[in-house]
Amino acid sequence: MREEASFTDDHGVVIHHYRWQAAQPRAVVQLVHGLGEYATRYEQWGVIPALVAAGYTVVAEDHRGHGATGLEQWKGDHSRLGRLGPGGWRAAVEDVRRLSVLARARDPELPLVLFGHSLGSIMAQEIIGTDDGSGAMAYDAVVLSGTAYRSLRQMNSGDLNKRHAALGPTTAEWLSRDRAVVDAFAADPLTFEADVLKLFGVVDGLRLLGTPHRLQKDLPMYIVIGEEDPLGGPHSVELLARAYGERGGLSDVTLTIYPGARHEVFNETNRVEVITDLLTWLGQRLPERPR
Repeated sequence: MREEASFTDDHGVVIHHYRWQAAQPRAVVQLVHGLGEYATRYEQWGVIPALVAAGYTVVAEDHRGHGATGLEQWKGDHSRLGRLGPGGWRAAVEDVRRLSVLARARDPELPLVLFGHSLGSIMAQEIIGTDDGSGAMAYDAVVLSGTAYRSLRQMNSGDLNKRHAALGPTTAEWLSRDRAVVDAFAADPLTFEADVLKLFGVVDGLRLLGTPHRLQKDLPMYIVIGEEDPLGGPHSVELLARAYGERGGLSDVTLTIYPGARHEVFNETNRVEVITDLLTWLGQRLPERPR
């Protein structure tokens, strides 16, 4: 069952967030969604139900300009979805940090996993690199899905559907080989095209860039993408994994690239394999708690 709540951030934006409680939780997973979507979408294709069934309580928020947060922020105007509003990118990242604080306060004895997909993975990279004590120290593991090395050469800021445009009538073919996923995204009134520069502007768009440096904590990291993901691609994430191991100082960095898969690996035709691999990785690092 989904619990719903909200908080008002420092700029007056009401942030809607959600909780899916596991019966016997072994950890809390904070899911950070991507650009052009919203948190409860992860219920639809099985990611959240699988995590909860495996003993992971899940928390997530709708970013500024997205989902229920965006609808309230922009008074129901769907044409303004994706606009971050006052405080921009920095405020959106701070909202994610604030939910982390709330999650820790509610379950202080449980490990906390930061699981970012796409734009959420860019947020996660920025957050764990924070040097003020609220970065890597706040988490016990990190999962980066549909991610990239955050440089102008290694992260695509252009037309993400260009490579797959001939495969269908929508602008969402880049997301998955599963036609049902693509059509559902195209028909969903709460989803929209992931055009960073158009939605965020040049200044906030440039704030998405940054490369790993020495972290304050040696935490396990799982990086997972599809081979045909146009955001970064295999070479980009290989650079990312190497940078977190060498410059970041992480001793446990696992990289998985699924052949033929596109951007939303957890919504792919082999989603059962992808979700099973994630649960295996988490289970090896976060053992079940004694009952």
